[in-house]
Amino acid sequence: MEPCRIEELYDLNETIAKDLFEGAAYPWEVLPKIKDFILELGKTLDPEEYTHRQYGEDVWIHKSAVVFDSAYIHGPAIICRDAEIRQCAFIRGCAIVGENATVGNSTELKNVVLFNHVEVPHYNYVGDSVLGFYAHMGAGAITSNIKADRKNIVIRDGEHEYVTGLRKIGALLGDHVEVGCNTVLNPGTVVGRYTNIYPVNNVRGVVPAHSIYKAAGNIVRKIEA
Repeated sequence: MEPCRIEELYDLNETIAKDLFEGAAYPWEVLPKIKDFILELGKTLDPEEYTHRQYGEDVWIHKSAVVFDSAYIHGPAIICRDAEIRQCAFIRGCAIVGENATVGNSTELKNVVLFNHVEVPHYNYVGDSVLGFYAHMGAGAITSNIKADRKNIVIRDGEHEYVTGLRKIGALLGDHVEVGCNTVLNPGTVVGRYTNIYPVNNVRGVVPAHSIYKAAGNIVRKIEA
């Protein structure tokens, strides 16, 4: 079992972007394809359900979604049913925001897929990332998506290395992941399903599913109730 494989991280029935993942083994493989996928999928969306805006590029917003006046959305982007884009949110483009997802105050998105019910509600930066069903990032938690040396990202899981060939990868969060406040997820961080990250952490590499990440080198198995 490989913890980084798509089927180990995500329920693809919980995203409008299910077809984006077809043929891919690992979630970072879809990151370069998000823009073109949005442009093609947008053409198929029911105009009775979605409002189509064109500001240089294309934005589709479900008519049930709530978008505050101070939010800025640059295309291409799709905002799904009952999503909420709150005050001063900044969507820079190439973003899919799932059903009932929340993009909050001063949160910035760029080249991302947020599955249904994702919450990035307070001062978050999420770039070049995939966040699974019901994933939640606490206030001030961010994804760092590029290395200081600007080299391609290699994801390490113990002694195993995944050579991605990509210069920009943020975080790949599995379903039901909880990230504590003011945590930094370093480039290429992968967090397995149902894992909790304690606040004010600096996380890198692969964190197993069903775990509690207390600090680097202190990861314990979650005891299920």
